[in-house]
Amino acid sequence: MEKEYILAIDEGTTTARAIIFDHSGKKVAVARHPIQQILPNPGWVEHEPNEIWNAVQTTIATALIDSGIKPQQIKAIGIASQRETTVIWDKKTGLPIYNAIVWQSRQTSKLANDLIKEGYKEEIHQKTGLIISPYFSATKIRWILDHVDGAQKRAENGELLFGTINTWLLWKLTDGESFMTDYANASRTMIYNINTLSWDDDLLKLFNIPKAMLPEVRSNSEIFGVTKNYQFYGSEIPISGMTGSQQASLFGQMAFEKGMVKNTYGTGAFAVMNTGDKPAMSDNNLLTTIAYGINGQIKYALEGSVFVAGAALQWLRDDMRLISSTPETSAAAKASTNQDEIYVVPAFAGLGAPYWDNQAHGTIFGITRGTTDKDLIKATLQAIAYQTKDIITTMASDSKIPIEVMKVDGAASANDYLMQFQADILDIDLQRSSELETTSLGVAFMAGLGVGFWKDQEDIKKNYQTGKLYQPKMASSVRENLYAGWQNAVTATMAFKHKR
Repeated sequence: MEKEYILAIDEGTTTARAIIFDHSGKKVAVARHPIQQILPNPGWVEHEPNEIWNAVQTTIATALIDSGIKPQQIKAIGIASQRETTVIWDKKTGLPIYNAIVWQSRQTSKLANDLIKEGYKEEIHQKTGLIISPYFSATKIRWILDHVDGAQKRAENGELLFGTINTWLLWKLTDGESFMTDYANASRTMIYNINTLSWDDDLLKLFNIPKAMLPEVRSNSEIFGVTKNYQFYGSEIPISGMTGSQQASLFGQMAFEKGMVKNTYGTGAFAVMNTGDKPAMSDNNLLTTIAYGINGQIKYALEGSVFVAGAALQWLRDDMRLISSTPETSAAAKASTNQDEIYVVPAFAGLGAPYWDNQAHGTIFGITRGTTDKDLIKATLQAIAYQTKDIITTMASDSKIPIEVMKVDGAASANDYLMQFQADILDIDLQRSSELETTSLGVAFMAGLGVGFWKDQEDIKKNYQTGKLYQPKMASSVRENLYAGWQNAVTATMAFKHKR
């Protein structure tokens, strides 16, 4: 018999990936393709949905060709994707009626602010586990229906479909035969009730979103459909795993037990804690979300989102021109000789948890005539760690669960300076995965479980290997002083917008 594999599609904010894994969880092929960022106005971020689909097709073909693996050797496909990003398309033609509005985009801020003023904050929080924010899909759906001529009427007539990126890709892979989403992605829309596990009729009425345009919600590990044979050289491959990027990473980090925490350092940084069988509601603006649902069991999570993490390093590279590649930042930070008196608050898309200030803009504090490029690079890396500390401290308080170790992954987790500073400022151990592509690995495990490629969660645990361990070395007095400075910088950042 020919050897069999699992193909993971990881469609992120800036890059689409296709990664092929063998039964031991080892990746045997990787292909990447960039996603163009469309920035029509300040604070707006959009993608072209067909470009995403083309990028995914390109990476799949490249991974198969480069590895020499035949399509019929692929046992199943899993899809992990950027989550709240919203696509609306014509049911008959398959053509999007507008660009995808990306999770980062702030073009629906007014809609979100109006809902808060009208007093819907608590109802939405109790039903969805989310805070009212332009971050989530509901306001994005409303914006597209409001701004495309005739869209509301067409949606009411059942002519339009809504999906986050996972649903869009599933629909394309199955040539329109499967119109579904999963628990994890549905829980990020702000119209899905995480208690009843259903689209919420009251919220649909509030947003005036026709139920006919919403996908069927399934678990995270089951057969959603099969690829069309013309797309895979004559092979019909089951798509049997689907989830959001951060839930995939949690699963890939083997965080199956209550209290386990992971942080992924990607375009943003996302800390997620498994809180077990019941939703744990936050009193401090963390998000309650569905971690995953498998074999009839639902696991919930607390999540805190840093909107700008790796994106800040891209800013240093592409806009500030202080570096030519993001890996340079580690050496530059170590070469800085200042006393950590500079603070960068990279609120390029507002501030995420626990502040949730959509109007905040980026700021820099503490610069002098002697400030160098290396000092700014170091302060930008430190900002990622400070923002993560904001979340982890809040998470421990809300969950009443002490956090002694945090599992880390994502591209920026390869940055030794950042990881050591993160361990120091948190005063806990950081355990990096040996496989930084844990998002892809997590959804590959889900897909494999869905077709019996792996027997159960105990079976996949055998494939997990840890990487480098970072332990705190900083004196507590230094830690407290540095973090107090960060809190002052954030307070000043949030105040500044009111004086412009």
